[in-house]
Amino acid sequence: MNRKKKSDNFIPEFGVKHGARSGHKPESGIVLKSKVWLEKDGKLFMGWGRSTLLERIDQLGSISAAARSMKLAYRNAWLWVEAMNRLAPSPLVIKTTGGPLGGYARLTDEGRRIVKEYKEKRASIREIINRKE
Repeated sequence: MNRKKKSDNFIPEFGVKHGARSGHKPESGIVLKSKVWLEKDGKLFMGWGRSTLLERIDQLGSISAAARSMKLAYRNAWLWVEAMNRLAPSPLVIKTTGGPLGGYARLTDEGRRIVKEYKEKRASIREIINRKE
């Protein structure tokens, strides 16, 4: 029986578990929640899923590996990358196709900057929402 050994680069599973089933106790009463995303010219540019995809591409060096780690179809991941690259002032992901060693994808400095900026904006919004006054 072959057992896979956990590597140092372990990536947790992607996905949201229902609160009651995951051991999370929901807050009682009415609770303010939000989702944060960035749009450019009315089109989705960056959200939590896309930022996670970019981080995984940076970590794994491959769109397909990043998609698999998120349980996301490769086609959807590829379309997200294409859309983000098209909307950004400069490409966020540089990719090469196939060949004897296979292709690769690399996050650019602009990609890292955008992910960082998105996460900072998201954290600011969450901080405002979570203030107890």
